[in-house]
Amino acid sequence: MSRIKQAAPDLDESTLKSIEMDLLIENGAIHHVAGYLEKRAIRNVIIVADAITYEIAGKTLQESIDHVGISSHVTLIKPNAQGDVIADEASIIQLVIDIQQVSPELIIAAGSGTVHDVSRFAAYTTGIPFVSVPTAPSVDGFNSKGAPIILRGEKKTIQAIGPDAIFADLAILTQAPRTMVAAGFGDMIGKYTSLFDWKFGSIVAGEPYSVAVADITRNALISCVEQVESIAAREEEGIRTLISSLIESGLAMLLFGQSHSASGAEHHLSHYWEMEYISLGKRQLLHGAKVGVACIQISQLYHQLAESSFAEQLHVDATDEDQQERAAAIQSHWTEIQQEVANIPDAKVLANLLQQVGGPTLPSELGIEPELLNRSLQEAHHVRMNRFTLLRARNELL
Repeated sequence: MSRIKQAAPDLDESTLKSIEMDLLIENGAIHHVAGYLEKRAIRNVIIVADAITYEIAGKTLQESIDHVGISSHVTLIKPNAQGDVIADEASIIQLVIDIQQVSPELIIAAGSGTVHDVSRFAAYTTGIPFVSVPTAPSVDGFNSKGAPIILRGEKKTIQAIGPDAIFADLAILTQAPRTMVAAGFGDMIGKYTSLFDWKFGSIVAGEPYSVAVADITRNALISCVEQVESIAAREEEGIRTLISSLIESGLAMLLFGQSHSASGAEHHLSHYWEMEYISLGKRQLLHGAKVGVACIQISQLYHQLAESSFAEQLHVDATDEDQQERAAAIQSHWTEIQQEVANIPDAKVLANLLQQVGGPTLPSELGIEPELLNRSLQEAHHVRMNRFTLLRARNELL
């Protein structure tokens, strides 16, 4: 919590206490899970993993937990027909049924983003807590309350619960595939545009905003950028910085109660592409890889808009009061909005950062065809219609 306090010194102790959890980031952290369970007098747990993350962490967890006499059951989330483990109805029902059968007191999520999303939603639904054991520094959702779930082919973020504890083992995380490390860095790079969109939504649409939460997220982002070389080399200090920053971004979302600080138009593009791939039966892409590429696209678009006569070209439906108010707000605050856009690095700078960690920078590297890219830039704002991003303003008011 010390970095949180440094990033936002005005936060009071009661606010910090609201997001308090046990957090251990060190070599061998996984070996402290059994002792943690003993201290809590937990006697029966369920370990959630997939076939890969079970070998990375789940097996060690099961052995150490069994060794101290705690009963454990393992649920390996099954892949879909394309071979992807996804957070959808089938995965959730698989876990919920296992929970009903073995009646665990606690869930341990051993994996990356998808395993955590399935675990947090199942934990919330069944009324039991969960503990996080990340196997790769790939996303900022380990300690989020929001569970992005695929329901009937559509991506919906549903409020659930955060973990009671996180055990981030650097010995495991530094061995994560380079693509997973790059994905985590890409998820953090996306904060450049998400922080802008949050500020834009507060200025134009009156969306709630927190300077303290924005500062926490921005400082976590800056820490990653400053350590890009160490992260790229998967050095312990670099990976510590990356996983710490991802967790801090999650804590910022917990503080605010929503994901504005970490999810803007770049995430809406990512979700749009994901839903398209599911509908076509194509293999999924790493979330952070999509976010990084989408951030570059959004940065390029936003800089173009800021340098244009966008504010003067707005076309408003005379019968839509919301559109009228938002157009007026854009026009009256246009200089401020342009200054905020200037804080977003341009596409070349972002691409250079992602290239350093070995991440993709172009839609074509992800298999995103020009038609899908253009369509997503026109329609992705529909993914989260409770957010007013500059992308949405461009699509609705031009």
